[in-house]
Parts: sequence; C-alpha cells; structure tokens
Amino acid sequence: MIYSVDIQITAPVQDTEIEARVADAIENVFPGAEVESGHGELIAKAHSVEEFSEALHRQEILDTARGEFFGGQEGNALSFSLKKQAAFQGVINFAVGNPDELGDIHVRIRVNDPTVEEFIDYVAPPTKNGKPITDDS
Repeated sequence: MIYSVDIQITAPVQDTEIEARVADAIENVFPGAEVESGHGELIAKAHSVEEFSEALHRQEILDTARGEFFGGQEGNALSFSLKKQAAFQGVINFAVGNPDELGDIHVRIRVNDPTVEEFIDYVAPPTKNGKPITDDS
C-alpha cells in the first residue's frame, strides 16, 4: 500500500531527564524521525509508519492499537499517546488514563491518502483470534 502521512510527535523534557534519551525514545518508535529541541519539549516529524506497524504486529497489540487509533480519530487525523519509558526500550505502550509523571509522547498522524480507515487497516489490520485477517484466511 502506498500512503501519504504527516506525523507530528511531541514529548516534554523534564528537568530531571536527559534530552538525548527522550529523543532516543522517539526514534526507537519512529526511526528516521527528524527531532528538534523546543522549549521544554522535543518536536519531531516523520512520514513513515512501517517500523511502528511492524512493532504492533510483533508485540501482538493490533486490537489495542486499533482501539486507540479509532478513539483518537478526528477527521483525516488520529492522535494517541505513548509511554516514554517503554518507547526508550523500543516497546510500544499506549498511554491511557493519567499521564505519566514525566509526561507522555504525543503522536498526531494526518492522513493525506488513502482514507483514515484504510490507513488504520494497513497499520493495524483487523484480527480474528489475535491474528491479522487476510483475504485468504
């Protein structure tokens, strides 16, 4: 599938944190993201979700991801938050409930093409018994 997305990632950097480690957390989840330092936060841009999608498959959290994506959908965009500490370890852990003490990584994906629903199906396909549903299953 060919898709066109603009991904904006922001993460607060607390006084007790090392900025490079927060940048590593972002890059672990979105390799190739262009990370810049802001005022007390990091701002990153990316255009690929391939590694992110592979991690969702590997961790077998497609249903959770779909719930977060559809729950954060607004028009042609979707938003969700990730736990910083997990991301530093290269693990995707959606932030639900109260924000982490150090703050969460906030992700906003604007989908230019195809539709948001088709994009979500590509990144985190529907599952049956925990396995992605394919045309031949």
